[in-house]
Amino acid sequence: MSTKSPISPFSKNPDFDFEIRIALGLSVAGAGDPGEILAATQRVKKNDQEGWFSAWRALADRTREAAERSAEGGHRVSAASAYLRASAYYANAVNAASSLDDSGRLTAAFERQQAAWRGFIEHTSVDVTPVEIPYEQDPLPGYLFRAPTRDANGNPLLVAVNGSDGSLAALWGCCVAAGLERGYDVLVFDGPGQQSQLFEKNVPFRPDWEHVLTPVYDFIAALDDVDRARIAVYGISQGGYWVTRAIAFEHRFAAAVVDPGVLDVSTSWTAHIPASLLKHLDNGDVEKFDEQMALAMKFFPAAGRTWAFRARPYGTTGYAETLTAVREYDATEVAHQITTPLLVIDPENEQFWPGQPQRLAELTRGVSTLLSFTAAEGADGHCQPLARAVTAERMFDWLDDRLEDARARK
Repeated sequence: MSTKSPISPFSKNPDFDFEIRIALGLSVAGAGDPGEILAATQRVKKNDQEGWFSAWRALADRTREAAERSAEGGHRVSAASAYLRASAYYANAVNAASSLDDSGRLTAAFERQQAAWRGFIEHTSVDVTPVEIPYEQDPLPGYLFRAPTRDANGNPLLVAVNGSDGSLAALWGCCVAAGLERGYDVLVFDGPGQQSQLFEKNVPFRPDWEHVLTPVYDFIAALDDVDRARIAVYGISQGGYWVTRAIAFEHRFAAAVVDPGVLDVSTSWTAHIPASLLKHLDNGDVEKFDEQMALAMKFFPAAGRTWAFRARPYGTTGYAETLTAVREYDATEVAHQITTPLLVIDPENEQFWPGQPQRLAELTRGVSTLLSFTAAEGADGHCQPLARAVTAERMFDWLDDRLEDARARK
């Protein structure tokens, strides 16, 4: 049974409220600042999509300008701090632009997001190296962060897998900073359909992510100063599916965390479509399905633009084609093949894939641990956005134990 969150909404619009919660949660690791986030968003009305985009863009612009002033004055710590926040805020502007008619603003916001991220990389005191991971015809771009403490036998390393539209600044706030503090090296990268791969190269998602994570593992395992017995992988949001799918085939990771557990991506789409309409698609009446979906989107234009934004990474056109593609992102039939120790995070009030963490844990009972987060502790909702410090404590404690076991068996 779900319990209502004791924390009052920050917006009457549930989508806006969720984005605010994510932004506030990233503040724990410096990828946001609560006061400026709330000041920028509190006056945006419930259905004001234009105002929502403008609020994030203006906040991001102000923060970027502050970063530039600090950089020009030689204040590297302040510059890195502001560039990181600006990149996270621009990422919110990118998502907000998905509900607007002007795609040019989305492109411009993404370019600024990337520039701010590069500003953070240039000015941070953290040891970080841009990398290119060999992958099919074109390498995947990424960044390897090195912990300040070094283990004589090589450091543990965490591969961080993003969700469908997450930014690298958000990954920093969710797991990179916490990992570095605990002596982990951390690799972040853009995979197919994610961020630079989508917006700059138009490379779409793919469901069979073992063909992504296996090259990533090969790349990491070949590096110096990495303990090959202690390489783990973490997937956040839709990354929970990609990691689940990949480790059903790629068994070399010493441990894995999915935040949350995701088996079937399509349920987050089909839950909002009437069963009578889905029946057309299931019966192969593609034309009827597309016709009725198009009619519905005329009455809900914002939903139509959001659909287009969500569909873009799948490389599809048409409602039926998109939903058919999304239904391929299902690891239910292969989850039993997982042999990797697996932490399945299960937040109360999971709004996108409810019940799936428990189901994944059932299918992987011999190797998985189900870790629940509750509304009572302020840790409910998808990826428990207001409890990122608590999440880091629990998941890294679990990882520490699993990786020490792996090293002992080495």
